[in-house]
Amino acid sequence: MHETSVELIETARLDLVSMSPSFLDALLDGRRDEAAALLGAAVPDEFPNEHDAGFLALRLRQMRKDPSWQECLVRAVVLRGDGRPMIGHAGFHGPPGVNGVQAPDALEIGYTIFEPHRGRGYASESAKGLLEWARAELGITHFVASATPDNAPSLAIIRRLRFVETGEQWDEEDGRELVWELHLDG
Repeated sequence: MHETSVELIETARLDLVSMSPSFLDALLDGRRDEAAALLGAAVPDEFPNEHDAGFLALRLRQMRKDPSWQECLVRAVVLRGDGRPMIGHAGFHGPPGVNGVQAPDALEIGYTIFEPHRGRGYASESAKGLLEWARAELGITHFVASATPDNAPSLAIIRRLRFVETGEQWDEEDGRELVWELHLDG
């Protein structure tokens, strides 16, 4: 049975399930069956890789420091139907104000769809679901996204969602990134 105190976000084909501290503890500790049960989804054997493990450990530390961050942080992208496979993850970098442009009223979005599931619109659907949820539940209308100039698939998603390029930034891990912003009408 799925364990979380954070509301599930549902899209046409996907469930965006909050990765709770209990789930992250189990996953990072190698207790995969327990992690899958807590998530309510099948976790791929190759997840997390070394990069994802570092990212998830950071998110776990952030949630432990301030549990209120959980609703805005990482969610498993779960495909509804046979076996409920986790096909990626998506979420915000933190609560409003934790974003590359340091706008106090903005959320910065991020998403990853695992290789075998790419090219089917799942990243766009996940991002749109997150934006709609943040607008409806948190009243947020200002969003930030960033991507490296050579990440054509992510840039296509950002453009499709009507983000406008507003600058660039240096990311310690990824290097030069283009910064995009979206302002939805109130």
